Amino acid sequence: MGMQAAKIFRGLMALVVYGLVLAVTYYLHACFFKVNVVFYGAIFDAVLAAVITLTALHFARGIAAFNPFERIQLVAIWLMCGYVFAISIPTVIDRSLSFYFLEKLQQRGGEIPLAQFERVFTQEYAREQQVVDVRLTEQEASGTIAIVDGCVKLTERGKRLASFSSFFRANLLPKQRLVRGKYSDALTDPFRDSEVGRDYGCPGSVQVDERT
Repeated sequence: MGMQAAKIFRGLMALVVYGLVLAVTYYLHACFFKVNVVFYGAIFDAVLAAVITLTALHFARGIAAFNPFERIQLVAIWLMCGYVFAISIPTVIDRSLSFYFLEKLQQRGGEIPLAQFERVFTQEYAREQQVVDVRLTEQEASGTIAIVDGCVKLTERGKRLASFSSFFRANLLPKQRLVRGKYSDALTDPFRDSEVGRDYGCPGSVQVDERT
């Protein structure tokens, strides 16, 4: 086996080791420690697993054949894989309405009348998944909102993020998206048919400082 092939093999084995360490780290964190936000917790696990793997392989001389630049590349690959794991599995399962519908169908014996799905969403999904409380917790932890005297307020960071998402939604989401057999651009402007005149204003005015 040539030197280059040997390095590729060692790199793949190091990636396997990282995957195993990440799996164990995530399991222990999820089962035995407090987690504020699922996504942030999984990202922390990905970084911690990279540190543990790099340290273990260093002392085991498992990466002795790699030069410093190649080691940096290895760690970058591990972190990218950890990020993909964090956003694609725990975060998606935690947040996904699609997965909820699948699990709800399974709970109800594999079938639910189509006419009942709106009731399932409005009366069961929000309550069972604690949607409002979880999302408020996530946004507070992200520094995009602050809850002051019972009023939820955007921080400056939240305003910037909302402006970006509105721009992206209006200009870069698909203009002809399939929803229940019809193509439309309705979801590029979800407030297009919002109820007119509804007032969600909070009494008084409180200055909100942006969190770092």
